[in-house]
Amino acid sequence: MVKELLAYVRPHRNILVLGGLLGLIGSAAGLAMPLLAKYVVDAFGDNRSMSGPLVWLTVAVLAGAVVSAAGTYLMERTGEGIVLGARRRLVDRMLRLRIADVDRLNPGDLLSRVTGDTTLLRSVLTNGIVESVGAVFMLVGAIVMMAVMDGVLLLVTLLVVVVIGGLVSLVMPRIQRAQTQAQEAVGEMGAVLDRALQAYRTVKASGAEEREIAMVAEAAGRARDRGLRVAGWTSLAGVATFMAVQIAFVAVLGVGGARVASGALEVSSLIAFLLYLFYLVAPIGQLVTGAVQLQQGLAALKRIKEIEELPVEPVGTAVRASAEPVGVTFENVAFRYGDDRPVVHDGVSFAVPPGGLTALVGPSGAGKSTVFALIERFYEHQGGTITIGDRDIRDWPLTELRAVLGYVEQDAPVLAGTLRENLLFAARDATEDDLRDALARTRLDDLVARLPEGLETPVGHRGVLLSGGERQRVAIARALLRKARLLLLDEATSQLDAVNELRLREVIAEAAKETTVLVIAHRLSTVTGADRIVVMDRGRVRAVGTHDELVGEDDLYRELAATQFLVG
Repeated sequence: MVKELLAYVRPHRNILVLGGLLGLIGSAAGLAMPLLAKYVVDAFGDNRSMSGPLVWLTVAVLAGAVVSAAGTYLMERTGEGIVLGARRRLVDRMLRLRIADVDRLNPGDLLSRVTGDTTLLRSVLTNGIVESVGAVFMLVGAIVMMAVMDGVLLLVTLLVVVVIGGLVSLVMPRIQRAQTQAQEAVGEMGAVLDRALQAYRTVKASGAEEREIAMVAEAAGRARDRGLRVAGWTSLAGVATFMAVQIAFVAVLGVGGARVASGALEVSSLIAFLLYLFYLVAPIGQLVTGAVQLQQGLAALKRIKEIEELPVEPVGTAVRASAEPVGVTFENVAFRYGDDRPVVHDGVSFAVPPGGLTALVGPSGAGKSTVFALIERFYEHQGGTITIGDRDIRDWPLTELRAVLGYVEQDAPVLAGTLRENLLFAARDATEDDLRDALARTRLDDLVARLPEGLETPVGHRGVLLSGGERQRVAIARALLRKARLLLLDEATSQLDAVNELRLREVIAEAAKETTVLVIAHRLSTVTGADRIVVMDRGRVRAVGTHDELVGEDDLYRELAATQFLVG
């Protein structure tokens, strides 16, 4: 795991080495100060001029401060670069995950991994590792200088530090476990908050603000409790480090005082030794902090690796070799969303020839939307065969397959941005003529004329500034601009009034002359003129025919049509 952690450092190793060298130079200047202080004391005791030693002491202080500041800046700069790289890598991975994996993950938790966990990586990979290297240098340097001053006092110091250090090492695994739990709690809190924000209007309309606030507060409380656990173990490690130096100071003062009294040690050497002892506080503290940050970084890396180890889909832009419409065939297809989930498709079979309009109808839960999910290969079917254009769907490269499909989802999502950006989202190379044609066919030209900035008007988060019907027509125009060989429309008219539904029926009929159109419809008036209608119920196909044929032959279809006043 540590090796994988260091992989994030590799692209920045040159700057890190430079920053580390500057830190070492600053540390070396710091190590010279107690020795220079000894010379000042000796000069004072011998009645010699102290100007020379004081000048060198001042130069060491200033030089050490400037060089250390430069090293710190490079570390912070590198840290931001590491965070940027980690976030790009993680986002790249997330947006290529399979739909099945994303469906079981919480958006708030994913956001927490991109923001919070990557920030922890910065701490451990810059401050944690590089400053620990500088701390080791200072620690070794101070120990060497202390050995020069007096070997007996050095042994006393090391005995105390080693004992306390062994106790601190026992705490580190607990810090990592506590940190992992704390980060998971933060992700859970983000997921609960995201749940409320995604249904913000529903929360308001239901008067459920207090309940949602309480749920978020409860999740925040769990995050606090786990954070306090981390703080407790971290504080214990810090206190142990502080006590090690303080106990060492008392021991050195006692032993050193006795040696001074016996004449075995000079007073100036004892002072210098004590100064070096206090110099151990910073490097030992940095090493403990670095160890704590390493545990935090390992916990963050574990959460990041959970995403990076998930299988991904290939991405890219495929060039369509043909504009000819393609057909679709389902042969005895079986599918369920998980081994512990009920069967959704149980031997589904039907054929959609190239060109024309085919409709899927049936009660809710019949498996209609799943047909589209399988065609788009958002999920893989477990049995049977699906062919598109006389080619098994699994033999299609995924990018090439989706390049021939145009898909309008049931909730017709519109992204934050301008109206133009949304229309061209699936067809970046569409011309202005193509755009005007799609606007006219979906009756959006009147909307564009009313908007203050026309096509450049922002539509708000999730298209909130558009009506439901306008969002649906934007989604349909987006699919038409894609010029798909197979157009999939899931409840395309569910939010349209009668006038716009009639107009959209004309648009669908026109599109069916140029390509294959497959429509899911609860509102049967949209598809009464379809070339064929596939009736689904309980994961099976029970009938296929035209509207008139099904009214006479299938009880379920006749009942659906009767409830919508399409038959007597």
